[in-house]
Amino acid sequence: MLHETAVSQTNTAVAAADPAVTPESVVEQLRALQAQIPSYGQLTVPTAQTLRSVSSVNPEFAQAAIHAVGASPTVQATVGRTADDLQTSAQMVDRWSIVRDELKVTLDGVTSAVLLMKHSIGQSTLLTYTVCKKLVKSGPEHAGLLPHVDLMRKANRMGRKRKVSASPQPAPQAPAPSPTPEPSPSPAGKPAPAPQV
Repeated sequence: MLHETAVSQTNTAVAAADPAVTPESVVEQLRALQAQIPSYGQLTVPTAQTLRSVSSVNPEFAQAAIHAVGASPTVQATVGRTADDLQTSAQMVDRWSIVRDELKVTLDGVTSAVLLMKHSIGQSTLLTYTVCKKLVKSGPEHAGLLPHVDLMRKANRMGRKRKVSASPQPAPQAPAPSPTPEPSPSPAGKPAPAPQV
């Protein structure tokens, strides 16, 4: 089991050290690719929202409109595009949609690869921290690790609970006194009853 783990780690290290493909070379290729994509660019959120409603017309509706452009020179002149031009554009949208979907798959794959790499580093650093702590406790011959353990302890955020800032609670307010009813005047000639204590 230990041998398999060591081989796996060695293979990972060899793959990471392969100079044929580097993160920088991939970024360079992606930027070169971006320059070749028609209409490539970044849109602000408001601009993208204004484009979405019209761009999401039903494909059957769009196809019927293309046929209408082909059937009437008047419609074609008004729209300013031929049926063949519109048909080519519609097919191009379908083809570039496949590219978009493949790029999303690639992004997911790269995201997973980065997560696996970070996990591998995390495992190694946590193991290093655990071993260093044990060695420091085992004897003075490992005292040189003390500053490293101290730095790791201060920088380690795993397992720490976030402190919740204690917001001052408003003091409870005493309920407003209820109004006491005024004594009703007693009829003339009869003395008012004495208040009971």
